[in-house]
Amino acid sequence: MERIYARTETLQQDKVSGFCPGCMHGTVIKLIGEVMEELEIVDKTVSVEGVGCCGLLMDYTDYDTTTAPHGRACAVATGLKRANPETIVYTYQGDGDLAAIGLGETMSAANRGENFTVIFVNNGIYGMTGGQLAPTTLVGMKAATAPKGRDPKEHGYPMHMCEILGQLKAPVYLERCSCNTPQNVIKTKKAIKKAFRNQIDGKGFSMVEIVTSCPTNWGMDPLGALDFLEEKMLVEFPLGVYRDRTKEV
Repeated sequence: MERIYARTETLQQDKVSGFCPGCMHGTVIKLIGEVMEELEIVDKTVSVEGVGCCGLLMDYTDYDTTTAPHGRACAVATGLKRANPETIVYTYQGDGDLAAIGLGETMSAANRGENFTVIFVNNGIYGMTGGQLAPTTLVGMKAATAPKGRDPKEHGYPMHMCEILGQLKAPVYLERCSCNTPQNVIKTKKAIKKAFRNQIDGKGFSMVEIVTSCPTNWGMDPLGALDFLEEKMLVEFPLGVYRDRTKEV
């Protein structure tokens, strides 16, 4: 009987996911691994994890990884790529890591057009550290540091990283995806593969933003979190390609 699906060998085969029920990190990590296998780059890839739930990637993967200080993943990735140009380097970061404490590093790397790939998991809240307000938390959405909900007068508005980086000249590819439906999972995999191909071809900075759910810190069950993602998160963060200069480079 022909096997139509197999677990990617980039995942540690003896590990069971410790992510919360309904969390999409496991799906994203699997998609990255499948892309690496299909592009035959597993043996020359290094991931740079941000602090938080993204840092758990190293517990479940079976290739080279390193963890950066909080917010510094793009800076560490810059050093890795410049010192070893033949190595495929990608960062795996959450919204607090990439868009809050790491905003300067993210903007600077994008503005320089560094030739690595950024995988940005946006679930609108700090996960592992306790559900605090993140740069992408929706207006009115409650958080540990905003118990009455995000108030623009006090906390500002949600930050839209694809749109912000799209104001810079250097980034070659920016796309926002999700994993809330099978169709969107397929689209997300295609976006991740394109971002890695851009790096292989030396085209420059690519970022794939993936809007995901965090049932635990949203205070919802997994199904309720999926509804919230579709009805609220994707309204604030529309999916689509925000920059694609691959044909120009």
